[in-house]
Amino acid sequence: MRTWVLPEYIEDILPPEAARIERLRRDILDLFCVHGYELVMPPLLEYVESLLTGTGHDLDLQTFKLVDRLSGRLLGVRADITPQVARIDAHLLNRKGVTRLCYTGSVLHTLPSGMNRTREPLQIGAEIYGHAGIESDVEIQRLMMKALAVARVQGACLDIGHVGIFRSLVARARAAGEPESELFRAVQAKDLPALRGLTRRLDRAAREALTALPGLYGGPEVLERAHKSLPDYPEIRAALACLRALSAELRDVARIRCFDLAELRGYRYHSGVVFAAYAEGSPTALALGGRYDEVGKAFGRARAATGFSMDLRELAAARPEGAPKRGILAPYAPRDAALQRSINALRARCEVVVVDLPGHAGSRSEHGCDRKLVRRTGKWLVQKLKT
Repeated sequence: MRTWVLPEYIEDILPPEAARIERLRRDILDLFCVHGYELVMPPLLEYVESLLTGTGHDLDLQTFKLVDRLSGRLLGVRADITPQVARIDAHLLNRKGVTRLCYTGSVLHTLPSGMNRTREPLQIGAEIYGHAGIESDVEIQRLMMKALAVARVQGACLDIGHVGIFRSLVARARAAGEPESELFRAVQAKDLPALRGLTRRLDRAAREALTALPGLYGGPEVLERAHKSLPDYPEIRAALACLRALSAELRDVARIRCFDLAELRGYRYHSGVVFAAYAEGSPTALALGGRYDEVGKAFGRARAATGFSMDLRELAAARPEGAPKRGILAPYAPRDAALQRSINALRARCEVVVVDLPGHAGSRSEHGCDRKLVRRTGKWLVQKLKT
């Protein structure tokens, strides 16, 4: 057995890509910071109940589990950081007003979420707790679009849905338990034949509304079509009003590619608006988010919450590559005080200075330097390396 082979869909990040990812991580965290978001660092492992309570079956299937040798209890390796941040807000910070939090770290999935996607995303995200109005939805989506701009993502656009519409229809039709799960799968897959079969015993209004959802997909005109074709329930009126308001408020920062009223991603813990951001020509979302007002309930406080997350690996891959930063080669002369002052001054200006250790003259090109420090008339000066 080759001991250097990694598990499937797990891979190392090598220097050039690691440098791009780290620069991007710092830039996005700086963006979050100046908008008032405080950084938290949850642990990689928690008791399974804490990681999964209220998050639904999908996250359970994605979570690696192991037994704690100290307590004998079942632990989980986090597959998503959002439940952990909700726990911090509800149980540890315990603030009364609005709390803005951000985070970054590795998560681990039992299975990849798509072709050529890693099982170890590097997640980064931001969340607002304690505010139930559309203002926080607008703020979080604006922040997400600014993060994509920091990453220099080309042609970013939004897809927006609202799980409250499906919830209202199912509740009014009294389709709880297993029928609800089957309806959810059929609506999410836009499977009209399955939907017709599942709704044949429901009343006419519920049947027509549920089978209409997969077709309510497109531009702002979809909201008017939904208003005409869906029942006039208060919850549906509120959801459509929320989507109209978002369309108006985000017009200056985001192109809304479509409204999709059959988009139920994260249905088990999302409670309102759900959204995804795509790059121009990309089939997979670069950022996902939504409102999840009940996620903190398991920790004693069902605080209003909205947020988004992104995978730094995918974000860095979508970012146009600039020219790699090249370094300056310095000779090995630890007792030369003037040389050491020059090196320190260059590094203080964020220049990369690589000391050329003795015995490796033949491999200097591997250092990635395009300049060198040379002594001229008693001074150490930077000059270009000959190629």
